[in-house]
Amino acid sequence: MTPEGVEARYLDFEPTSIPLPTAPLTTHNRQDLLRFLQAEQGFSMRPLPITTLTLHANGALHPSGSDYADAVRNHGLSVKAGERVNITDVRVEKDRIILDLNGGPEHKHKFLRHVSVGASPEVDTPVVHDDPEKPSGSRVVLEFEHGVPDVTGLQVEALLKPVVDFAVKSPQQAYTDTLPSALRKTILEHHVLVGMSDRMVLSALGTPHDKVRETEGQTPFEEWIYGEPPEPVQFVRFNGNRVIRVEIAKVGEPPVIHSENEMGDYWDTQPNENARIVRLGDAQPAPANTEAAAHAPPTLRMPGEKLPSDDDKNTPQTGPVQFPKGSGGSSTSSSTNGSSTSGAAGTATSSGQAQGSAQSSTSTPASGSTQPAAPAPIHPTMPSPE
Repeated sequence: MTPEGVEARYLDFEPTSIPLPTAPLTTHNRQDLLRFLQAEQGFSMRPLPITTLTLHANGALHPSGSDYADAVRNHGLSVKAGERVNITDVRVEKDRIILDLNGGPEHKHKFLRHVSVGASPEVDTPVVHDDPEKPSGSRVVLEFEHGVPDVTGLQVEALLKPVVDFAVKSPQQAYTDTLPSALRKTILEHHVLVGMSDRMVLSALGTPHDKVRETEGQTPFEEWIYGEPPEPVQFVRFNGNRVIRVEIAKVGEPPVIHSENEMGDYWDTQPNENARIVRLGDAQPAPANTEAAAHAPPTLRMPGEKLPSDDDKNTPQTGPVQFPKGSGGSSTSSSTNGSSTSGAAGTATSSGQAQGSAQSSTSTPASGSTQPAAPAPIHPTMPSPE
C-alpha cells in the first residue's frame, strides 16, 4: 500500500492490443458511436480520481505510477475499484473521444448562468444557477495518434477495458475481477477463507440460506449458514465484516473447523477505508508536551513596534506563558493577622484529577487521645456610647 491509500497493483498499467482500422471516422458511424456509448454502464477496474485521465489507444495511461496516486490524493476519489459507473456525456473531436463518467469532474457550462434579470445591477440574479454540490465524477480522454479512426462502440469499450469494463456482469463479479489473481481464483472456486470480508463471501457463495446473531462470551458475532442436509452445510462466522471462523459439516463426518487467519498479510497491504488522509493545507496538531514558552507571548503590537516603556526597568514586561512541570501536589501556607492556617494538600491521581484534604488544627490532651479543640467564643460587638 502506498502512503496515498492506493494499492500498488493499480499503479502499474498494461496497455491493450486491439486492431484498429486505418480509415477515418465517417459521419454516419460517428452518430452510431455516440448513440452506442451514451448512457452506457460499466464497472471501474481501478480507483478513479475526480480529474481527467488520458488514455492513448493501445498505449499508456496518464497519469500513472506515483502520479496516479497523487491524483487520487489531491483531487479525491470518485469511485472505488469494482463500482458501477455511467457514461453521462460523450464528445468526439479530431483525435480523441472524451467520456464523462458519473457527471464528470467539472460543472457543465450553462449559457443562461451569464444572463441576469432584475431592476438594477445590484439585485440582478442569473436565470440559471450552478449545482451547489461539487462534481464527483471522472473524465477519460481516449487519444488516437492520427485522428479518430472508423471504430465501433465495441472497439472503444475494448480500448477502455483497463480503466472501465463494460462487460455484462453482476457487481460481485466486477468486484472479483479487481482482486489479486490468487484470491480471485479462490473465490471463483467458491471457497471461503478465514479473514475474508463479507463482500468476498458474497462473491464466493452468494446470499446465505439463513443468518443468526449471537454472543460468545463478550464477543458478538453473526453466522451465515449455507446449504441444507444431506448436502454439506457451511457456517461462516463474522465479527464486524471479517470472517473469524468457518465450519463445514458433512453428514456422517466430524465437522471441519477453520479459525486461524488464512489471508496472510492481505489486509495489511490494503488501505483502511476509515482512515483519513491528511491533505495539503491541513494543520498538523502540536505535540502534547509543547511548552508555550517556545512561542512569543500574545501582543497587540504591530510587527517591529517598540514602546518607550520597553527600556524602562521599572515597567513590568509581559513574558512567555509558563506551564507547571510535573503532576505532584504541593502544599502552601499563608499567615493572616498572626494566625497560621494550613493549606490543602493535593494528591495527583492517574486521571489527572487532584484530590485535596483540608486539615484543621487539633489539640492533644495528656491522655494521648485526640479530640478537636473547642471553638473560640464569639463575642458580639456592641456600639460604643458617645
